[in-house]
Amino acid sequence: MADREWTFLSNHGHVLVAIAQDPEARVVDIAERVGITDRAVQAILNDLEATGYVRRTREGRRNTYRVLRGGRLRHPQEKKVRVGGFLELFGA
Repeated sequence: MADREWTFLSNHGHVLVAIAQDPEARVVDIAERVGITDRAVQAILNDLEATGYVRRTREGRRNTYRVLRGGRLRHPQEKKVRVGGFLELFGA
């Protein structure tokens, strides 16, 4: 069991960090960085946008993303933590 791979962050957390570090990243780049499919990234971006964590802006043929740092984390144990404070842990 000790060899089983796991991380402290969900894929939603990884995608949020990735776009905070590179707001102009393409979905394919985010997918490669996080290690999930393009389709999974798109679904996560839709979730993050629908719940007010991310704002997507279309610029020509590309999207740019802005993380709304004032929101709070969703889990009851972390709900006092703001998104901006969380992202600061990663230099984002």
